[in-house]
Amino acid sequence: MVIQRLAVVGDPHGAWDDSDAVLLKLLRPDALLLVGDLSDGHPRIPSLLRRLSLPTACILGNHDTGRDPTGQTLRRQMEVLGELHCGWGLRELRPPGVAVVGARPGTAGGGFILSPAMRAVFGPLTLEDSAARITAAAFAADPALPLVLLAHCGPSGLGSDPGDPCGCDWKRPFCDWGDLDLALAIRQIRARRPVPLVVFGHMHHALRRGQGERRSLVVDRQGTVYLNAAFVPRHGHDAAGRDLRHFSWVELDCSAEQPGVALVRSVSHRWYGLDGALLYEERLLDRSLSAAPVAAPHPVVPC
Repeated sequence: MVIQRLAVVGDPHGAWDDSDAVLLKLLRPDALLLVGDLSDGHPRIPSLLRRLSLPTACILGNHDTGRDPTGQTLRRQMEVLGELHCGWGLRELRPPGVAVVGARPGTAGGGFILSPAMRAVFGPLTLEDSAARITAAAFAADPALPLVLLAHCGPSGLGSDPGDPCGCDWKRPFCDWGDLDLALAIRQIRARRPVPLVVFGHMHHALRRGQGERRSLVVDRQGTVYLNAAFVPRHGHDAAGRDLRHFSWVELDCSAEQPGVALVRSVSHRWYGLDGALLYEERLLDRSLSAAPVAAPHPVVPC
């Protein structure tokens, strides 16, 4: 049994600085995943990510286009990130030994919509074209590595209520705002290999107009775990004035006897102090028999 610890950053929207890099050195996850919306198109965060020594994979979101319909801002983000960006592609992280496949970059959810910036950079692709790209990247992955799908918006099919992981919460009628191409790709990939984990963001944790909080995690009948990591803002402080940094935290239990097979052992939202202390934790999934609470199960929301 090999345990891989994945730190996940959901929708920074500019909330990433040197304190996060220092904190990651203290926490020592095996890899870092970022689900997009780094900022509104500024290259500062991509530049900081390139300096990390930690194995890292990233996908860009709709805000990363910078509202630039020419696609030049999106191209610049991709160029600065270089091999860290895995939109419509494969990034094998060795170590720790995980295949990260990126879904469609630049998505704003809503089924399948290509923004002007996306069309300018990638051309007039169809839903089937996009699903085929994701599927091809997954089939190109080393079968000995467990597969993680990294998306900005999650797939359709996870629910139509406003509090579901990809539920539309800002207008009526409420509906499923997930990506149809990602859902199609997952079905195609699972015909040949398991998909233990799909990580995404875009739909923020706090629902609009005081409707409560979004459900962050779903496990489907095939055992795939879907995690929405978009807790916004991810930089904040608690009632005692302590600085907080948010990471979602995933532990993958990788089989030594069956290469490529993995079970998601635990998932949580975590809020750390700048010294690396775990101040609050919200456990979303825990398959550990020896699990014991580490901190308050319902943290004070950063403000």
